[in-house]
Amino acid sequence: MRASLYPLLSGMLATGYFVAALYFLRFYRDTKDRLFSFFSLAFFILGAQRIASVVAMQWTENTLWIYGMRLAAFLLILYAIIDKNRPSKTA
Repeated sequence: MRASLYPLLSGMLATGYFVAALYFLRFYRDTKDRLFSFFSLAFFILGAQRIASVVAMQWTENTLWIYGMRLAAFLLILYAIIDKNRPSKTA
């Protein structure tokens, strides 16, 4: 991919992630379901990771932490799904 298109496409993806985060935040506000709050936080982290990857293109040091952000977001989504499907403690 041409280097000049990478920031543009990353910006578009970051915008999409932030819009998804706002939608899930609205759903959380309406339903008070923790699943939506976890998804909102995960999509916010993914958007921040996209912006950080564009900024880090100028750096020459190790940028492994950027991919750690993506891993954290996916683990948060996995935890949210597991938490939602756990049986309730009140029976």
